Amino acid sequence: MAGFAGIAAAGRSIERLLEHAFRQDEPIAGRHTRAVLIRTADLERTALPTAIGTPALSILPYRVTHNAATRAAWSAIGSIEGRARLPLDLHVLLTPWADNAEAELRILGRAMQALEIQPILAGPLLAPITDWATNEVVQVTFEVLEPDALIHLFDALPIEFRLSVSYVARVIRVDARQARPEPEATTVVLGGQPGLAP
Repeated sequence: MAGFAGIAAAGRSIERLLEHAFRQDEPIAGRHTRAVLIRTADLERTALPTAIGTPALSILPYRVTHNAATRAAWSAIGSIEGRARLPLDLHVLLTPWADNAEAELRILGRAMQALEIQPILAGPLLAPITDWATNEVVQVTFEVLEPDALIHLFDALPIEFRLSVSYVARVIRVDARQARPEPEATTVVLGGQPGLAP
């Protein structure tokens, strides 16, 4: 089971997949394009040269939501097992960084191609920074953001608008490590008659 580190492991898994894709088929001849998992603070002007560099593709996790399609089913299973099971979606923004527009488009094109070829992360494709269950998979799919939503997102970031695409990684299950202990039944004596406590 992924546990609380599942969200971080999903982010690292996307980074590893894209880094491998760039090594297999470099989008900019004679260069090494990096895939870099970043945080919002890395987009500050003073942090950009060292945090991201060029050429690169930044992977910015910007939102975590519960997976509405599977939430009820996993809650039911969790209540039977006595173990919390929270299914989540991780939303990431992919942004290319290079010296010119053509290079940025090549980086973005290669990343999108790689995610279309390998949208399911399972087994060795999942970053081993948590204990994945043998049957766990994470699907990474293109997420359509309306222009207003994308502009609103960049309004909240410390950089001006840049060409970017959004993807969502689902379903990341955050499971409790241990089941809740079963409550013990208590016997009480009511009016001289043994019975179970309410």
